[in-house]
Amino acid sequence: MNTTPDIVIQEVCPRDGLQIEPVIVATQRKVGLIDRLSAFGFRRIEAGSFVSPKAVPALADGEAVFRSIVRRKNVIFVALVPNLRGAERALAARADELNFVMSASVTHNLANMGMDHEGSLSALAEAIAATAGRTPVNATLATAFGCPFEGEQDEGKVLRLIEAYLCFGARSITLADTTGMANPKLVRQRVKSVLGLVPRDALTLHFHNTRGLGLVNVMAAFDAGALRFDASLGGLGGCPFAPGASGNVCTEDLVNLCEEIGLTTGLDLAGLIALSRELPSIVGRPGPGQVAKAGRSCDLHPAPLRITLTD
Repeated sequence: MNTTPDIVIQEVCPRDGLQIEPVIVATQRKVGLIDRLSAFGFRRIEAGSFVSPKAVPALADGEAVFRSIVRRKNVIFVALVPNLRGAERALAARADELNFVMSASVTHNLANMGMDHEGSLSALAEAIAATAGRTPVNATLATAFGCPFEGEQDEGKVLRLIEAYLCFGARSITLADTTGMANPKLVRQRVKSVLGLVPRDALTLHFHNTRGLGLVNVMAAFDAGALRFDASLGGLGGCPFAPGASGNVCTEDLVNLCEEIGLTTGLDLAGLIALSRELPSIVGRPGPGQVAKAGRSCDLHPAPLRITLTD
């Protein structure tokens, strides 16, 4: 595998992908999924979350998951945390990185986190303090391109919140298009602006394919200078607190696109496709991704027998 890929894809299916599935996946099935994903070349895998089990029951087994997964060298296992309590649980479970989240939209933050911006920033400060500098914290800004309640989010507000993240000690930043409201023009503009504050290797883009623009937005962000992208096996996922928040950018679809246009990812596409085809046995349905259904363009088929009307 190429140790310096052209584009870095980070897997979020075990957390974002499973959180809104109607079927709660058993802990050992989650562990098996993560262990197989970690063999495919990912640098980061979001393995679970430490939010209230009442709010997201599908991910209530965060401790058990982190305790049971195989820890592979050079793979960072990330835990989503909303506050100090979540951070303490994640640290006790030996998460390699914490991913804190709040929303650019106040309305969505109240629905998703139950607090305003000031409350969330205070929670971030407490979470970072709890790490004592030993565990890096990534700070995600949800609804960074648009909110289903408020509409498009002002760029000035987005930049101010990122500056606050950095002042509190976040080491890296994720811009999340929580309900797929971004478009390539907006993405290019926003990524260029944010890269004025954050180094390229410390910025992640998290797109949803709600309106079919996920892969196009990834390419627009890459062209604007972004390097790191979240994706989910099979295209599973979505925010349980946002109307219409369908799945993430599909991992195997994105890897296939990169291979088609000559960008290296360091990931095992054949393995990803095979695992994606097993999703019905894990979550009870196939994912919305396309490549697992159609195969790669290089997967040729035998020509059909010629049948004439006189046969």
